[in-house]
Amino acid sequence: MDIFKSIIVWITGLCLIVILFPLTFLIWLILLPFDRQRFVTHWLLVWQSVLISILIPIWKIEIEGRGKAVKGTTYVVIANHQSMLDIILINRLRYRFRWISKIENTGVPVLGWYLRMAGYITVNRGNDESKSEMLEKSYQCLKQGISIMIFPEGTRSPDGEIGFYKRGAFQLAARADVPILPVLIDGTADILPKHGLKLGSGYHVRIKVLDPVLPSAFGTDNPDTLACEMNKLMKAELVALRSARDTR
Repeated sequence: MDIFKSIIVWITGLCLIVILFPLTFLIWLILLPFDRQRFVTHWLLVWQSVLISILIPIWKIEIEGRGKAVKGTTYVVIANHQSMLDIILINRLRYRFRWISKIENTGVPVLGWYLRMAGYITVNRGNDESKSEMLEKSYQCLKQGISIMIFPEGTRSPDGEIGFYKRGAFQLAARADVPILPVLIDGTADILPKHGLKLGSGYHVRIKVLDPVLPSAFGTDNPDTLACEMNKLMKAELVALRSARDTR
């Protein structure tokens, strides 16, 4: 049954890409001289994510706390990372931000094209110069009032649990003096685990936006300490989220 479901979902996804990508490219091309910040392209991708998540009815999506992001406030948005489905589903929050992505994704057909068209920021995780450039571009975005979205684990979790947090997101928040907006996502690893194409039997996805946290709330601007404290907070909140699910 999972194999049959996987075939249907991948075919549906391919058909949507064939329909939506040319339209997105045409709009991007027409607006290229005017949409310097790529805001229109970002919102096109956001609403495509919403559409795709609705047209592929393999999950029940529960979103909590979306309103905790105050309109007009700039954030470093962080989220745990369970599956490549996270990108589509986090876009359902309909926030204005710029994604930070590993440079390997630019070589993926369609995904890489979208990254370039939307002006999202990429980083070569094995290159210190690339990481410095990513941090500077991200800092400039924050100073311009554009939020940044990053997975501080840097890669998908192999088991659905939250792994080690790298310091980059917290270095940015401390330097720009902007709040961190933590987002929890759970259930996507059960649907599409890391290194897998066959969809699993999971179907219930929960996205929970936590309260924004200023770096100063921890009494330090040390990014390594901030990463450690936010990691502990997110792990505790994930346990609570799952406990609440199990008691229903």
